[in-house]
Amino acid sequence: MTLAHEAAPTVGRIAAAREIESMHNAEQCHRAARTVADHAADATDCLRLLEMLGLDPATVKGF
Repeated sequence: MTLAHEAAPTVGRIAAAREIESMHNAEQCHRAARTVADHAADATDCLRLLEMLGLDPATVKGF
């Protein structure tokens, strides 16, 4: 049996875990985009490589 007042901490923990996961994912995407940019031959090459990875430079934090 679950009491109403017990549900809030679970939801809060889930939301916090999702936020942490989202921040981690954003950091990984940023690092991947920077690595691609560092190794790309030119801007066109960079955009093609980012596209292959499924990364949109407009949505990558700090790119």
